[in-house]
Amino acid sequence: MSLPLFGLDHWVLNLLFFTLMYAALASSWNLVGGFAGYPSLGHAAFFGVGAYSVALLFQHRQVTSGYEPFYWLPLVGLLAAAIGIPVAFIAMRTRSDVFAIVTITLLFVAQTLATNLRSWTGGSQGKSLPVPPFGLDHFEWPFYYAMLVLLLVAMLLTFGATRSKVGLSLQAVAADEDKARGIGVRVTGIKVVAFAVSVGLAAMAGGVWAYYQGFIYPRYAFDPLLTIGMVLMVFLGGRATLWGPVLGALILVPAQQYLAYQLGGNQFYLIAYAGVFLLIMLLMPRGIVPTVADRLRVSRLARDGAAGGAGPAAALKLSEKVRGVAI
Repeated sequence: MSLPLFGLDHWVLNLLFFTLMYAALASSWNLVGGFAGYPSLGHAAFFGVGAYSVALLFQHRQVTSGYEPFYWLPLVGLLAAAIGIPVAFIAMRTRSDVFAIVTITLLFVAQTLATNLRSWTGGSQGKSLPVPPFGLDHFEWPFYYAMLVLLLVAMLLTFGATRSKVGLSLQAVAADEDKARGIGVRVTGIKVVAFAVSVGLAAMAGGVWAYYQGFIYPRYAFDPLLTIGMVLMVFLGGRATLWGPVLGALILVPAQQYLAYQLGGNQFYLIAYAGVFLLIMLLMPRGIVPTVADRLRVSRLARDGAAGGAGPAAALKLSEKVRGVAI
């Protein structure tokens, strides 16, 4: 957590910042796409809302200490959550693939609006933000810690989801929404709350990113690749797990940066990026964390079975039962 204090180079801190950003985004997406089973492809729309909200808030305000934009992040998150509530009421009337199409349509609508509302966003010419008055020797530190706090908040909410009735309700919705409604789960309310919290976190991450960049464009603030990155990291690390999205970000963000550097600006690195992901997904279709956890359980059951004289067949039968109920 205190990595910036060890005198790391600026490019390393930049890499750490974006790794934390994607870990926070993936953890926020996991609340909807992982626990509730609704594969949202429109989260980048709320990331962009957060970015432009910070830009508009400080269009005519002075930044003295440099930390003022961070203080406004909770308001930015609440604004995005308020926007997300009616969106969730409409979009979550659909399911699965249709929901994904509806949400990605929302993303392109938001990107088009940002490009055409020039008086607010600057259009394709972009919009500037105040220059942070931080020293060059520790410029990245405040942004690093701000994103770290957002990641910890997202992980705390995820941990709560794994240990609370809310999390159980979301998992019931993901397993069978009709049965969940039949046993008394308030399906609509729980889905809307999860979506609102998720997009609020994404918006706050967008606000930190915009302030860090200093100049934003609709093309990058509402970039579909942002959403794709969140989804890939969650699926790689493991859906509906605490550490899965973080692990996915720790693997994919440095890998993407390395491949981009090695293969240059021809964007062939995207092919290699996708290839690495597909290879791991073929070997571990449920994600790294659940797969490793299952293998550890199987190994432990095999040892216990051998010690108790049950034999390999009984251990295998028990391991299959564990795999069947593992989340």
